[in-house]
Amino acid sequence: DVERSRGLGDVYKRQVYMEKKKMSTAMDNGLYITGWCIIGTLLLLVLFIKATNIQLSKYLFPCVLHSLTGLYCPGCGGTRAVVFLLHGDFLHSLVYHPFVPYAFVLCTWFMISQTIERLSKGRLRIGMHFREVFLWIALAIIIINFIVKNAALLFFQIDFMPLTHIS
Repeated sequence: DVERSRGLGDVYKRQVYMEKKKMSTAMDNGLYITGWCIIGTLLLLVLFIKATNIQLSKYLFPCVLHSLTGLYCPGCGGTRAVVFLLHGDFLHSLVYHPFVPYAFVLCTWFMISQTIERLSKGRLRIGMHFREVFLWIALAIIIINFIVKNAALLFFQIDFMPLTHIS
């Protein structure tokens, strides 16, 4: 009877494992498709901007929290960090908002590794997979960035994000 229950437990564990694997595969597939949709949309946006010579900076709104209080919100600096990253200035991007280069590196490796694994039909098993810990790390980066920049501003009058002209 004990052996039988142990066998059923193993079957249950195997079923749970298989369900988790299916969910993980579905999540990876969804993220992969979403990644290509985002890449395509961004390419179209860049082509549109280049063709029309439009200045996006004219259409961006200032941060309401920063305008009212002088403090930075958790997302302050994100747009400038993206612009710096697009211009190849990784260090300034990291200073303005460390989440942006973190997300860029993570997403880039995810897309490259998944593409290689899919093109090799699974022979090269290097595909990065979604892990919940990546979201927790991102949240920690955003919270720490928010605390450090506002503490430096309040207690030491150090502004890490002066309004720099970026093109």
